[in-house]
Amino acid sequence: MEDQAEKLREIMRHKKNSSGISGYSGERTGKKNQAANAEGSALQRDNRKTRIITVTSGKGGVGKTNLSVNMALAFARLGKKVVVMDADLGLANVNVMLNIIPKYNLYHVIKKQKSIHDILVETEYGISIVAGASGFSQIANMSEQERQDFISELDTLSFADIIIIDTGAGVSSNVLDFIAAADDAIIVTTPEPTAITDAYGIIKIIAMEYDPVNIGLKLVVNRAKGAAEAKSVADRMTNIAGQFLNLKLDYLGFIYDDQSVPTSVRQQKPFMVIDPKCKASLCIQHLVERMDKNRLVEPAGIGAMFKKIFNRT
Repeated sequence: MEDQAEKLREIMRHKKNSSGISGYSGERTGKKNQAANAEGSALQRDNRKTRIITVTSGKGGVGKTNLSVNMALAFARLGKKVVVMDADLGLANVNVMLNIIPKYNLYHVIKKQKSIHDILVETEYGISIVAGASGFSQIANMSEQERQDFISELDTLSFADIIIIDTGAGVSSNVLDFIAAADDAIIVTTPEPTAITDAYGIIKIIAMEYDPVNIGLKLVVNRAKGAAEAKSVADRMTNIAGQFLNLKLDYLGFIYDDQSVPTSVRQQKPFMVIDPKCKASLCIQHLVERMDKNRLVEPAGIGAMFKKIFNRT
């Protein structure tokens, strides 16, 4: 993998300006081209499938929700339509990070009181969120018809290019199912020994209970003092996973231990908004650009993901 610290220095030296729009010559030709481009874009949207990214951790307090929200903003700045779904049953707090009090959540969709678009909250940051609350805890008790109706509702989120699912921490079956069914599963840890141990624990369970070959497991080291510390943690985990679990764990990158992060939490605003040039923001930008370059050929889509989960229950 390219040296992330060097990449971050390059980003700081040369900030990209990708917002320019090419002009066109001739009004009539321009309109034709515009119509053709619009038609092509519409066909592309119809044919695409949503990429599902889960973000999880072995223990709480390692920053997975912060990572989920700020990654969503970074993807949105690349021109993607992004939805963040809060699947943390016990401590749903995506909305807290954004200072939003949702009126409805997935529970109301499961009970057929609201549609998925009724509970979808558009934010001022160019992303949308789906509040989880206790909704997902009802899935196991749903009838087959209720499940099919629920999948149909969730499938309406297919307008999004990317759905980031912020799971609960730990090794509950709910969390593991989301990891196994997603296109990409990001495991978040910090350099603390307890966080490393718990992250390895969830990776081990995945290797034992699921087919890890088809799971795109990726590791992010949060709150690192620098590239060397993060790489030391990543090397240890990837080597152990490969040697003892026969599992490929990709090191996606790290996030600097940056004072802008706790400041953003207190202000209930993403740190990419508060300080887009801080070290943590540049790290997020690097991770997202790397993921975008490594696009999947055929993402599963939100409906397919939940069908996988239901088939295992």
